[in-house]
Amino acid sequence: MLTHLIAAVGVLGLLTVTPGPDMAVVTRRTLVAGTRDGLRTVGGIATGLLIWGALTVAGLSAVLASSPAAYLVVKLLGACYLVFLGAQALWQHRPAAPAPADTENRPTAGSPWRTGLVSNVLNPKIAVFYTGLLPTLAPPQLPAAGAMTLLALLHTTLTLAWLGSYVLLLSKAGRVLAKPGIHRALGRTTGVVLVGLGLAVATAAG
Repeated sequence: MLTHLIAAVGVLGLLTVTPGPDMAVVTRRTLVAGTRDGLRTVGGIATGLLIWGALTVAGLSAVLASSPAAYLVVKLLGACYLVFLGAQALWQHRPAAPAPADTENRPTAGSPWRTGLVSNVLNPKIAVFYTGLLPTLAPPQLPAAGAMTLLALLHTTLTLAWLGSYVLLLSKAGRVLAKPGIHRALGRTTGVVLVGLGLAVATAAG
């Protein structure tokens, strides 16, 4: 069983560090509102993974993955949400926008935890990943429900560690990133990435 777990951790680790919507959302919240908001966003993302894990154990995510209509609805909702976040970032970092204030004290719209949760729950690729790949990583020595629960917890732990470290790394570079020119450039780049990810999700094949 140990060999299966080590292989599973390796695969989950690679998937966790691969840049995607979660990292883009965390980057945006951290740049806009600072370390605390970034970490709360990570908490929302981790909660979303736990929800997907629970749905997988209950067999509900398999229904979503096998239903083209349900998958399309979730895919379009997730795409629209990413485009909305990207457009919001572009607007906040437009040329006419006021110079950035102290990020740790800057008011932002919406709960960072909810932002992370919604972006993760509305990511249809998570459903496909949990129903398609996770079962192949499950140690055969464990009951199916127990194995899936363990893998979901491992994935959540790796995500918390990786994205939490990423937020702290961004905060360490806070003085440089807080310079108006750099801050606006990063904000616009993040906005473009979010919009691009949203369009990619919307146009991706099943």
